Amino acid sequence: MYNSANSFPVHVVLGATGGIGSALCRMLSESGAQLVVGARTENSLKKLAGETGAHPVPLDATRTEEVDRLFTQAVEEFGRVDGAANCVGSFMLKPAHLTSDEDLARTISLNLNTAFGTVKAAAKHMPDGGSIVLLSSVAARAGLANHEAVAAAKGAVTGLGLSAAASYAGRGLRFNIVAPGLVRTPMTEKVTGSETARRASTDLHPLGRLGEPEDVAAMISWLLDPAQSWVTGQTFGVDGGLSTLRPLPRRTPSPAKSSS
Repeated sequence: MYNSANSFPVHVVLGATGGIGSALCRMLSESGAQLVVGARTENSLKKLAGETGAHPVPLDATRTEEVDRLFTQAVEEFGRVDGAANCVGSFMLKPAHLTSDEDLARTISLNLNTAFGTVKAAAKHMPDGGSIVLLSSVAARAGLANHEAVAAAKGAVTGLGLSAAASYAGRGLRFNIVAPGLVRTPMTEKVTGSETARRASTDLHPLGRLGEPEDVAAMISWLLDPAQSWVTGQTFGVDGGLSTLRPLPRRTPSPAKSSS
């Protein structure tokens, strides 16, 4: 595991070109980390690598052998992996009766399968311990209408992370889960790009705004830091309070009284 004797941490990021993944890569790069980044879109991956100095590896993260190859290249390039974050995911709003078998299979593949591949590769390629962060969702922590498929997949990611944290604690491998609320990214643009939908979604979040990629990236970065070496098996909601709070209604300011 990375310690003060090493000059830099080595982190693997899957889904690196997405909104949260790219924000995380920039944050980690600015802190001096060496990055090995994986994503499906090669052109976007090369652009990100040019910005951050990362080592790019095009891959399909739903295939465990390709995730294993990503970790293998990280070890070959830098000699070790200190931390990993799986930022791959999907966004779909459909009730169960309108969700096709193909919709469900794709949702599970992009969310659960990629997380499982990350756990499997980390257990194989991080023998000296380290930190792994998986992304769940507020939908797995609070009952939200029309989120059945993603709630099922992300709920499974939470269970996976907890079990892995127990299995590998003796090796110093830490597994934690970050569960965001609605974050403004290209993936969520169908909602965040509509003023009506954006306003309704904003009202659901007690802090009165949607999330930004940097909000979630900051938590992932914190968990990857070896200073958090006693934190494992936890789920952190980065959701503006949506999963746990039911605040009082916001008061509308009273109109100013005119003086006569």
